Amino acid sequence: MTKFIIEGGHPVSGTITPKGNKNAALPAIAATLLTDEKVILRNVPRIGDVLTMLQILKELGSDVKWIGEETLEIDNSGIESTDLDPELCYKIRASLLFAGPMLARFGEVNMPPPGGDVIGRRRVDTHLLAFRKLGAEISLDKFIHLKAKKLEGTTILLDEASVTGTENAVMAASLAKGKTTIFNAASEPHVQDLCKMLNSMGAQIDGIGSNRLTITGVGELHGTDFTISNDHIEIGSFIGLGAVTRGELRIAHVNKEYLKAIDWIFRVRLGVEMWFEGDTIVVADEQNLRIKSDAYNSVPKIEDAPWPGFPADLTSIALAVATQAEGTILIHEKLFESRLFFVDKLISMGARIVLCDPHRAVVVGPAPLHGGTMESPDIRAGMALLLASLSARGKSVIGNVGQIDRGYERIDERLRTLGARIQRIEEV
Repeated sequence: MTKFIIEGGHPVSGTITPKGNKNAALPAIAATLLTDEKVILRNVPRIGDVLTMLQILKELGSDVKWIGEETLEIDNSGIESTDLDPELCYKIRASLLFAGPMLARFGEVNMPPPGGDVIGRRRVDTHLLAFRKLGAEISLDKFIHLKAKKLEGTTILLDEASVTGTENAVMAASLAKGKTTIFNAASEPHVQDLCKMLNSMGAQIDGIGSNRLTITGVGELHGTDFTISNDHIEIGSFIGLGAVTRGELRIAHVNKEYLKAIDWIFRVRLGVEMWFEGDTIVVADEQNLRIKSDAYNSVPKIEDAPWPGFPADLTSIALAVATQAEGTILIHEKLFESRLFFVDKLISMGARIVLCDPHRAVVVGPAPLHGGTMESPDIRAGMALLLASLSARGKSVIGNVGQIDRGYERIDERLRTLGARIQRIEEV
């Protein structure tokens, strides 16, 4: 078991650059299966989920090489098996992303239901709906079995704007015969990254960034050299870090277009003093966090929504920041019914939070936090607890930090360069 020992109450300051988008890297790795030519992926974060995805590829017979600190070369020309390793697939939700490209290129795939964060039920039905519409035969037991002699273009209305469901449908449709139109498609930055990568491989995808995607199937795709965009979720996490530790933090090389909702929630709703200088965000060292009430002094809320709304992956971070802001706010996490269950750990540190139900929590701030001992339940809650620990007085211990490592590359090392007092302890 690995844990972090944190001495909180010290400002964090300096410049930090976000890593590549985790949620773009994972489908990009899966998409390399659509060609037997070499693919170069740049700005790939070396995080737990990426390493697991690469291990699944290797078990299939792929040749995977790191040819730079953040650059991958993947050659899938030697793959023969269509059976995915169950033990590896159970580790991450993103293992499901192999289904679309495997089905499109090899005509079948056998895999277990995916694993990943324990944040509530995570449906696979949207994926199966898309595959069935494209002509796949599906059978379910302990495993998911997909088979299709040839996928046919069609019209697909997704029953929810699922990110991974959209990505699987797009990858499968890229090699299907004819035209596919996907309605209610997700349009998050990582979905846009995948579509741009596929087009660079010879796919024909129109409507990128919208909720309607049109894919004209092609006979084959070729290799590419593609750079993954920086992670807007990591950027939002660092905004929260600067706000609660009250040190001037500069976040470099950001894409302003992907930060509109994030900027509004942190700067306007939570009162974080921050501004843009070119492609850098500056989080001020002097913070007077104050929650902005709705009209007639009504209690406001922060709620996640499909893109371009506020990302669900940042609700945990926003909640942690709200504990340090003056005022009362409702946090409404609509997507997963277990994501807010980590608030008991914040309450034990002194936060004033009422968990109304699995999806809603009321936060009353500011509340001075003190150190505590806790476990990281998932990637984003783990990062929120890390932020809280860095802002709290005294010593904190966070266990199960492998969860945080799944989404944030060498976070302890990077935060130490900013002055954070954090140590990683490996226990046998």
